[in-house]
Amino acid sequence: MTPTASNYELPFDAPMPPSPDLRDCAALLSILDAWVARGWLRRLDRAFARFLYDCEPGTDPQVAVAAALASHQLGHGHVCLDLASTLQNPDEALSLPPEGESALAMRLPSDVLRGLDLPAWRNALADSPLVDVIGEGREARGGSPLVLDGQRLYLRRYWDFERRIAAALRRRLQQPPFEVPGLAQALTQLFGPPADRPDWQKLACAIAARGSIGIVTGGPGTGKTTTVVRLLALLQWSAAGQGRPLRILLAAPTGKAAARLSASIGEQVGRLPVPDPIRAAIPTDVTTLHRLLGSRPDSRHFRYHAGNPLPIDMLVVDEASMVDVEMMANLVDALPDQARLVLLGDKDQLASVEAGAVLGDLCQDAETGHYAEATRQWLEAIGGASLDEAGLQPGDPIRHAMAQQTVMLRHSRRFGAGSGIGQLARAVNDGDAVQARRMLEQSAARQATDVFEVFAPGGDRLDRLLLNGHASADGEGPRGYARYLEIMRHLRPPAGTPADDPAWGAWAQSVLAAFDEFQLLCALRKGDYGVEGLNARVARALLARGLIEQEQGWYEGRPVLVTRNDYALGLMNGDVGIALAVPQGNGGLALRVAFARSDGVAGIRFALPSRLNAVETVFAMTVHKSQGSEFAHTALLLPDRPSPILTRELVYTGITRAKTWFTLIEPAPGVFEEAVARRVRRVSGLVV
Repeated sequence: MTPTASNYELPFDAPMPPSPDLRDCAALLSILDAWVARGWLRRLDRAFARFLYDCEPGTDPQVAVAAALASHQLGHGHVCLDLASTLQNPDEALSLPPEGESALAMRLPSDVLRGLDLPAWRNALADSPLVDVIGEGREARGGSPLVLDGQRLYLRRYWDFERRIAAALRRRLQQPPFEVPGLAQALTQLFGPPADRPDWQKLACAIAARGSIGIVTGGPGTGKTTTVVRLLALLQWSAAGQGRPLRILLAAPTGKAAARLSASIGEQVGRLPVPDPIRAAIPTDVTTLHRLLGSRPDSRHFRYHAGNPLPIDMLVVDEASMVDVEMMANLVDALPDQARLVLLGDKDQLASVEAGAVLGDLCQDAETGHYAEATRQWLEAIGGASLDEAGLQPGDPIRHAMAQQTVMLRHSRRFGAGSGIGQLARAVNDGDAVQARRMLEQSAARQATDVFEVFAPGGDRLDRLLLNGHASADGEGPRGYARYLEIMRHLRPPAGTPADDPAWGAWAQSVLAAFDEFQLLCALRKGDYGVEGLNARVARALLARGLIEQEQGWYEGRPVLVTRNDYALGLMNGDVGIALAVPQGNGGLALRVAFARSDGVAGIRFALPSRLNAVETVFAMTVHKSQGSEFAHTALLLPDRPSPILTRELVYTGITRAKTWFTLIEPAPGVFEEAVARRVRRVSGLVV
């Protein structure tokens, strides 16, 4: 019989008993049960440990606890469990207790693992028939649920994902470069004559044009989309001269990111200095990765895979920092070896919600370049400018193979020299909390086009911000959530407008666009300063103002976020919609949820609320969910105490979602500084 959680959940003033014996299966499972009861572990993590005992009744509890913790780490974005760092500081490495929760009367990981050393833990794992040990002269068992690679413990599936990614990318790096006739002349026509300093967009375009893989990284406004549009023009121009246009597909992780990239490319193509037939050959439709690969409902499998590759010559993936290790493995499997792969993204943004930080792993050398001498000479020749002043470090073509195909864009056009948001983001990214705080405090004295505001959430100031934003007395400036509701009411098509009249779609688009002007971002999901608490607070404030008719259930004006792909409705995780009353064929009004189309087609898609089984209200959104989006005004609400979730990358991502206005809401002093000092470290073993 499995002991209950109460065995290891103690009275408030009870002394903590001695550390449990990790040779005792019942004691271990009891502790895991207590952690599950408190929400520290997922039921899945506990079930995995139980599964090992079912497979091998004599399993050493040291193996079972490692398996449960490896599964737990996946839920926190780590591909594997690093045994050494876990033993060095168990509570911090495992982010337990979660989100700053009290640990009173509970066993901590440091209690459970006390007295265990790395050699003993590794030996216990290596001796288990449930663990496949990589290297050390041992033959792989193949069917074991766990894999031990050095001091990293994987669930087999995730070790396989990393192995497939690394193998596919190595094959690409070993392929001879593509021949692009007239490359230098085409680059000059697209980017202009050489300047005194390096044009990083031109260099990124050149590297991506000649390689089977190209990575373009950089912060907001550095020109990643501009670079790829010119790359597409260059390659289609070259292909037209050979009589065969390239089959190119564009993709992004979410529907919203796909729609933004599609609009941006469509806007830029018309300005390219290329002949009309070349312009017409440049694709502007962007799809989601799930649609690209052909997702199968209720399955992790896709239509396109290694045995049935995509029929394309080139794939461009935007917002690649959001691509997790499983999706990247499926993506490289489905890509023909002869096709180019171009990844675009900001290496400093938060990594994917799911496990892995693939772009960050691949861009470790992006800041310092690490170009081999041959690469550097070629870049200087093709770009027409010396790289001497760029501060790059020399590299080895073998040890820094991926660096030879990576370019970091370094000059932001969205956040120029006078941009306070850009300067603040750079200070945060550099870990300079003192400078970042100084900039926030001196924002009122700055002569800049953007605005900062910092305040604590006491009184009614937060509610006023959420409803009214920064609008001045004459209505100028981005507004809060009252704005989209006013448009919903006052710009509604007149009564009697037929249901099929385009005015309804245009009205829905204007409501969605107004909602996108302002976004409240939270670091946490739970608590008064998390998404759940703030969504309820905003709804109450809007109800009190008479702007919505109810605060729960379905009501006109309710904004919702899709949290799981729905292929039947054509909706993807991350899509945002708003419930609107629209006419039906019988002349009456009924609630339908309006979504901007994300399949490359302009317009609105309406869905029945009853068919949306995986949505949540989205007045407040986690910073993770905001990736791939931008808003005129972003407000970032920090928690009232430090949390492992609160990191430099999270703050940077929250700041850079704002285009012109940024508000920091901090319930307690010092939390901002602690966040800027803490970096995300996604544990993985991806080495190319």
